[in-house]
Amino acid sequence: MTDSSYDAGPARDFIGYGRNKPKVTWPGNAAIAVNFCIAYEEGAERSVLEGDPHGESLGPGRDPQPGKRDLAVESIYEYGSRAGIWRIADLLDEYGLPATLFAPAVALEKNPEVSGWVAERGHDICAHGWRWTDPAELTPEQERERIKLAVESIERTCGRRPVGWRSRTGPSLHTRRLIVEEGGFIYDSDAYNDDLPYFLDVGAREHLVVPYTLTYTEGRLVQPMGFTSPFDFWETCTRGLDELRREGHRGTPKMMSIGIHPRHTGQAGRMAGLRDFVEHALGAGDVLFSTREAIARHWISERPSFQAPLHPAKPGGKP
Repeated sequence: MTDSSYDAGPARDFIGYGRNKPKVTWPGNAAIAVNFCIAYEEGAERSVLEGDPHGESLGPGRDPQPGKRDLAVESIYEYGSRAGIWRIADLLDEYGLPATLFAPAVALEKNPEVSGWVAERGHDICAHGWRWTDPAELTPEQERERIKLAVESIERTCGRRPVGWRSRTGPSLHTRRLIVEEGGFIYDSDAYNDDLPYFLDVGAREHLVVPYTLTYTEGRLVQPMGFTSPFDFWETCTRGLDELRREGHRGTPKMMSIGIHPRHTGQAGRMAGLRDFVEHALGAGDVLFSTREAIARHWISERPSFQAPLHPAKPGGKP
């Protein structure tokens, strides 16, 4: 028997753009658009104080204990909001660069100075949930309510609503449908499957996906078998930037998302790599630094000359 209430979620597309790369023209004829994605999650993470069954993990060998606070882990997150975010902010301010905050609403509520900095400098918010929780743990009704709470909260703290969405680690089967139904989001970043934005159908509406990446995300600095030096990470970013620039000069300009966490990159010993990357990119002369919202709006406005089919072939090759 088949349960008619079961939702299998979206179909998979293994083709994408294929060999027919879209011909986007970035402002200033840049070869690549780079978006710094600051994962500002501090204060919205799992916490016994907030009613969660356990807090966050410090890593293998130190799993969170149900019902017990871990003050050491809590203080690591506090470093991000107390010191790390401002070290990153100072560098962005120094070079006049825009950025996007992947921010849960509650994190912004707990640090109004960060919200003020976002508004003053023209950075944008890609909503990272109401709190930093896994959508798969929620019912569709709970998820819908948290999307609503996140929008109202961010609009209140930052002066304008978010137009992008990214879930913690990944969406539920319902997330994309729910944010499209909400009506005010122009894109989501709940995918890791391309180097460029793409349109797809969600129900009867066209929706833009601006993919993210884990390759250029410095969470690997604190993961087992990850990078052992911050310069390993930034060397990977620099090599990626230069290769994508080459592709851009061959007629298919690209975008690059770089994920940084205040509690990780905000440490002084890791900032030198970020500074080297910024100076290398600025020296190239063909790199556009942009917010995620600006990239999404440009893509929607320009509608590059080729887009992948909105209705890929069904399994078995049948149209």
